[in-house]
Amino acid sequence: MTELPHGQAIRAAGPADVAAVKAVTDAAYHHYIERIGRVPQPMEADHAANVAAGRVFVTGDPVIGLVVVEAYEDHLFLDNIAVRPDAHGRGVGRRLLEFVDTRARALGLPEVRLCTNALMWENQKIYPKFGYEVVERRVDGPYDRIHYRKRLA
Repeated sequence: MTELPHGQAIRAAGPADVAAVKAVTDAAYHHYIERIGRVPQPMEADHAANVAAGRVFVTGDPVIGLVVVEAYEDHLFLDNIAVRPDAHGRGVGRRLLEFVDTRARALGLPEVRLCTNALMWENQKIYPKFGYEVVERRVDGPYDRIHYRKRLA
């Protein structure tokens, strides 16, 4: 468990958190369905499998935010970051992104990578503020994505 300012911890999700992981993810991404013309990929994820694999970390009681990460040989992939809409503006996303950096460093990985849908323009304003740089824009199946990386010092 990682302690955060204001007593908010980030911990590995367990089986009892699967419903909350789905609920927070759905709440965070639902408004994008109309904009991108389809259900965003994080809403279709197998949350139970991700939790069982140790990829999901949550914060709040009840859960208000989460990240889904996967370690590769040369980077940590941030597959999903979701914050309940009623918790926006409280620093939850920032603390989750800081946790991802800390996790990557603890695993000895030199960078974090992520991608976001090109129509989720809010994200394109956020990630550069946290040190992410655009690597490429690529169509992956039905998704037009912008790929980012953050090199860790």
